[in-house]
Parts: sequence; C-alpha cells; structure tokens
Amino acid sequence: MLVVKADAYGHGAVAISHHAVRCGVEALGVGTCSEALELRQAGITVPILVLGTIVDEEVAIALGHNVELGLHSTDRQQMLQRAARRMGVRARVHLNIDTGMGRLGVLPERALELLRRIQGASHLELAGVMTHITATDGALDPQTATQAHRFEEVLKRAREQRLLSGAIHTANSACIFTGLRPIYDFVRPGISAYGVLPSHLPGAELLRPALALRSQVIFLKDVQRGATIGYGSTWQAERNSRIATLPVGYDDGVPWQLSNRGRVLVRSHSAKIVGRVTMDYTTIDVTDVDGVSVGDVVTLLGTDGDKSITAADIAADAQTIPYEITCSVGKRVTRVYSSDPIPTTGQPSPIVEEQSC
Repeated sequence: MLVVKADAYGHGAVAISHHAVRCGVEALGVGTCSEALELRQAGITVPILVLGTIVDEEVAIALGHNVELGLHSTDRQQMLQRAARRMGVRARVHLNIDTGMGRLGVLPERALELLRRIQGASHLELAGVMTHITATDGALDPQTATQAHRFEEVLKRAREQRLLSGAIHTANSACIFTGLRPIYDFVRPGISAYGVLPSHLPGAELLRPALALRSQVIFLKDVQRGATIGYGSTWQAERNSRIATLPVGYDDGVPWQLSNRGRVLVRSHSAKIVGRVTMDYTTIDVTDVDGVSVGDVVTLLGTDGDKSITAADIAADAQTIPYEITCSVGKRVTRVYSSDPIPTTGQPSPIVEEQSC
C-alpha cells in the first residue's frame, strides 16, 4: 500500500499513483477524503484507504466512490453503518487500533467489542486492521516491540473469536527497513518510496531520491562592499560581490529558515543563499562561481556534477525534517516526469521526477 498523502509527499499524487499501479502496487493510502477523490477522478481504480479520518459531510461522497475508511470509534461505526444503509452500499473499513500513537484509533481493550459491532453491521465490511508505529527508528526502538505485542494480542483474541477479515498492516518506511516482524499482509511505505530515509537507518544508502528541485538565474547584479540584500538588510557584502536572483521562494519549497544559511548548486559549484528567502524570490552569492549568466540552471535539491544537496541536508540547515522539505514544494511549481533507464519486467520504466520553477 503506497502512501501518497500530501500530494505524494510533494511529488505529485496523480502521476505517482498511476505509475505505482502500473508497477504492481496493490493499494494506495491517503490522508484525506479530498486526496482520495482526486485519485478516483484521475482514473485510479485500486483500493484507496483514508488512513486518517473524515468529517461527516464527506462520508456520502467517499462511499459513493468506493473509498475505504479508517475506523476509530463506536460512534463512527454507527454513523458509517447508517450512511451506508441509506445509500445501499457496503462501507469497507479498516479498524485502527491505537497501540501507542495516541492520535486516532480504538484502544486495545475496546477493539474486540468494535470488531464484533463491525461483524454484526449489515452494511459494513472489515477490509483490514491496522496500527501506527510511533518510533521514527522503527524496530530499533524498544517502544515498537511494545506496540507490536499489544497489536498481536488483540489479533490473537480476534482470531480466536473469528472476528478478523481483510488485510492486516502495520509497517511504515522505518519499520520496513529495520526488519519489523511479523510483516503481515500489507506494508505502507511512504517517504522511502521516494528515495528518502534517515541516514542512520539500514538501507538508506541504497535509496535514490526521485525528486530534484531546480530553478534558474533570472537577474544578476554586482554590488559594492557594504551593500545589503533583502528584507531587513540581514546580509551585508563584506567584499564586492555578484548576486543572482532566483524566481523561487518559500511558496515553492525553499524554507524561510534557509535565509543567510542555505546553499544551492550553480555550474557544479556551491553558492550560499544571502538575504531573506521571500515568498517568490531567493538571492544567492555567485561571486566565486565563474561565468554565471542569466538562464543558468540552479539546483536547490538534487545533483549537479559531482555535488549534491539532499532533503536531509536542507532539513538540517532549516532545523526541520526531510518530510517537510518535499511536502512544502508548492502547487505552482511545475512537475516534470522523466523515464528511468533501469527497466522493470513487463512494466513501464519507473519515473524520476524533477521539479522546476
């Protein structure tokens, strides 16, 4: 079950989902009803699960488009049963058991009761049972073993009472790469499917990022020593300098926190971001990069020559996490998809995404 929430972590959910299905992905996970409907309207027919929850006003349209729903409480079970009966459909639900995340889900001690209610409901079908692991280190964290034990205890009692049906699923990216067992029926890779994983986790070095974010130089200016750049004049030239302006800002995926501290790649050289990153523009110091001209490609995320900037690099400079970096690439940034030279048996070649603005 490929997780494509948040526009496939900023990569473009529709294109990614179509490609994933062609490559054999059996189901898709999203965060909201609107994300599920976007995929249905784009022609995606495989099972789609809203991993989170939906508001009452979204239930009818979700059921009408055969969207599967996470189920977290008795009240929601009763509401979905009434809605599905009115519509004359069967609502496919995945019971979410809260083994430690604390956000959504039924507590383990109440899970069997809810499973019995689902089994007895005329218009509900149990399509799966799931839990959400809290530890970012997956199976390397002792808390994960505790959660897995709680989950398995519920499953054991549910099997004894013949209450289970559908797919059982637990493992996210971190759990997949750290060997969580048992693996059950589905795994739910998210950020790792796009080539991003914390560097300390095993296997991270084998992943190749699918995303590059590129812009171009649209203006060059030579400034004298002592000149200031940008809002608040937060950067002052310590020497005569050449400043390049890029038509990309924090609405496009360049964190404001990179002001005066981030870097980009120009002509295979590193160039520092100077001044404040704004909504629409970023300025860089290209004094030490020979031959820069208007129109030159600038890599904000990706590889240029023998140098690269990863989502983890940017996240470290911005004091955030890689997820936020890819998810923050704005809608006005054009997504360009290109074929990967590595073939896959009987399937179209995987796509590598570049984003440019």
